[in-house]
Amino acid sequence: MNLLDAARFSREGPVKTEIAQTAGSNIALVCLEQGQVIPPHPEPYAVAFVVLEGEGVITSGLKEHTVTPLHLVPVGEDEDRGIRCTQRMILLGIRDDV
Repeated sequence: MNLLDAARFSREGPVKTEIAQTAGSNIALVCLEQGQVIPPHPEPYAVAFVVLEGEGVITSGLKEHTVTPLHLVPVGEDEDRGIRCTQRMILLGIRDDV
């Protein structure tokens, strides 16, 4: 599967597309247009974000990480996570299966 071909965008807001589910993890593409934001919020699972395209800022706990393609940002269980897109982004999200 070419992940970039599976990317979907909307002017209405970020788009999450489930790609695969394995024993122990869920894998999704998260796509944001420039200026879109997913506000920081906690979730009851750990996740790792891999930036495939674009630029922005990913919140992990109390830290903000400026990211470009091929950056990896892990976020622990119950920690805040958020995304602010400064250039159209495609991210791979790999999270614990809950």
